[in-house]
Amino acid sequence: MKDHISKKLTVLGSTGSIGKNTLAVVERFPEHYQVEALAAGTNLNLLCDQIETFKPKCVCVLDERRANELKQRIHHPLEIVYGPDGYQYIAAYPPSDMVVSAIVGAAGLLPTLSAIQAGKDVALANKETLVMAGDIVMHAVEEKKIRLLPVDSEHSAIFQCLEGNRRQELDKILLTASGGPFRSMDQAKFKDIQPEHALKHPTWQMGKKISIDSATLMNKGLEVIEAHFLFDVAESDIQVIVHPQSIVHSMVAFCDSSIIAQLGVPDMKGAIAYALSYPERLPLKQPVPDFFALKSLDFYEPDFKKFPCLALAYDACQKGKTFPAVLNAANEMAVQAFLDGKIGFMDIPSLIEKALANHSPEDAMELSAVLHADQWARDAVSEWLP
Repeated sequence: MKDHISKKLTVLGSTGSIGKNTLAVVERFPEHYQVEALAAGTNLNLLCDQIETFKPKCVCVLDERRANELKQRIHHPLEIVYGPDGYQYIAAYPPSDMVVSAIVGAAGLLPTLSAIQAGKDVALANKETLVMAGDIVMHAVEEKKIRLLPVDSEHSAIFQCLEGNRRQELDKILLTASGGPFRSMDQAKFKDIQPEHALKHPTWQMGKKISIDSATLMNKGLEVIEAHFLFDVAESDIQVIVHPQSIVHSMVAFCDSSIIAQLGVPDMKGAIAYALSYPERLPLKQPVPDFFALKSLDFYEPDFKKFPCLALAYDACQKGKTFPAVLNAANEMAVQAFLDGKIGFMDIPSLIEKALANHSPEDAMELSAVLHADQWARDAVSEWLP
């Protein structure tokens, strides 16, 4: 690999799954990356360890109380900011030239937009940014002429498959899904699913919210919307394929019926490293899949009736406007209610469907309209919760 890769990074969501994997990659290649800033939420113990290891100049935490606590625990010079304004400030932090956007949920939208507006390249792991405000974000990317590089393993795979090919010859995207932990379960038993069951993903290690989204297939629905905006492809040309082994990360089909796939072990470091080092590749030396042990790779059609969240996401994408923002906000509220034991597993799609049915859409090119739709959905679902 060439020696000239040298990037100054800001990591938003540094204590989450993607953030930890990002810093693991950085730690392996210290000659290529300098961490300038870190943003976390409430995990101060891990954040303090990261500060000691990577020596950032600026950090952001959730609120003033945690900022004051951090000041007492860190004894060398460090700029500490907090809250929504702090996240936007750190996303645009002048010394950094790339921002890894890995905050979970809608909270990642405004910081990601701040990074783009500041002219930073963005490694995007926060799919909600494009789900909520895809038109706004892609317009800003084009206007600022920055690179928006996907970190989701599926979108990284699609991005890699399209490299070196003519985009006008793309026919469709084949988006793979593990199927989650309940792929083979009888739907009649879904009423008995508890959060601890849904958190046991068969192939990926992820945070709680994304694990529940994977169990309902909403994660794949959000990825359909993300791919729609990221690759400028109609949702009708994005086909979800259930692939339990998670070895084929996704595929693209071209107009001559040729298909290119990107394969690898189910480990996020590969996709993260490609976004950090693009257009070059880092010598990660990850294990390659043991095809002799695997013997075969399986593919299945998704069951839209069994997993209605996927159908709801396609519908919201097709309708456009502020429907995707409502879909996302209603899902975040419903997932948290399920994790808190307030509702059952199958109440998640019911609440989302109710929110979409009651929504009066607005033009999604206005950020104020997107944020209004997001708040409306949260308020509505909150009222409907038991």
